[in-house]
Formats: sequence, structure tokens, C-alpha cells
Amino acid sequence: MRAVSDSLALLALGANLSSSAGSPADALRAALARISALRGVRLVAVSRFWRTPAHPAGSGPDYVNACAAARVGPPAAALLAQLHGIEAAMGRERTTRWAARGIDIDLLAMDDAVAPDAAVQDRWRALPPAEQARAVPGQLILPHPRIQDRAFVLAPLAEIAPRWTHPRTGRDAAAMLAALGPAALAGMHPLP
Repeated sequence: MRAVSDSLALLALGANLSSSAGSPADALRAALARISALRGVRLVAVSRFWRTPAHPAGSGPDYVNACAAARVGPPAAALLAQLHGIEAAMGRERTTRWAARGIDIDLLAMDDAVAPDAAVQDRWRALPPAEQARAVPGQLILPHPRIQDRAFVLAPLAEIAPRWTHPRTGRDAAAMLAALGPAALAGMHPLP
């Protein structure tokens, strides 16, 4: 039996290119299988798969996105390293920011942790859009600093953790999604 703690990790998965696993949806399935095989990780919920326009607009084919919740034993940094290892094993090469990819796995949140601290999290969350495209954090920032801005994350997240509350904004996943408005969901739909 694998040891699993009570920490709840929220993950976002996405792909818009074929990979060694096959189609983008196949890549998400393969990544979820690899995540569930990690020591100290137990998947407890997985959203539907969503077809979503590429971000930023025009940057490639549509994505398949999903979110997952897992009970985990490893601390956040170790879990992120394991997730990056899955990406690498599936052929992900980190080259251009927000480029098309065969798999992307983000650690969105770990319980109500704020990392590395409130000031850094707030600064990255408030980054202007032009700077977001250029700046890459040199450290793990939790919650993910763009979570509140992205319908392609919030729609699947609201399916599995609608009451998860952002520890810095005080808004839950469902409220963050509603705040984006209907236009943010344009072109998005769950896959059958």
C-alpha cells in the first residue's frame, strides 16, 4: 500500500499536439495513468475533457484540457518535479513560453498553501499580460498565478473542486469562473 497524506493537490492538464501517447486526449489519459502510478499520489477526481481554443489566440490548434484532484504525500516541489518528469518522459521539451505542446501538467494548488510567500504570489498574480508572456518564475508559485484568469482551467476545476478557495483572493473556483463571464467560455465545450 502506498503512503498518501491528506494534502490535496489540484492539477491542470492540457495538450494540443499529438505525442507518443497519440492524440491530445490520449496524452491526457496517459498522463493521468502515470500520475496515478506515482508513489504517494492517489487521484480522487478527474474532470471531463474540454476542447478549448489555444492560448494565446492563434498560437496553435485547439487544446484538450482537464483538471484532477489528488491526495498526495510528496511536498509541492517534489510533486512538481515528478509531474515535470512525466512531461519529459512523454516527450515534452520546454522551449517557447505558451507554445503548442503534446502534454502540459501544472500544479495549480496544494491545499491552501501560498508559496513561496504572499508578496511573491500577489506580485506574479498581478503581472500585466505583456509581462506574463515574457517572465518565467524561477521558483514554484502557489496557487498558480494565472488560475483566476483562465476559463480553460477554471471550467474543469469547477467540476471537481467548485468550493476550492484561492487563499489570497478569497474566491472559490466557481466564483472565479463566473467572474470571467460567458465570453471567456467562447469556443469551449466538454468532449463527449
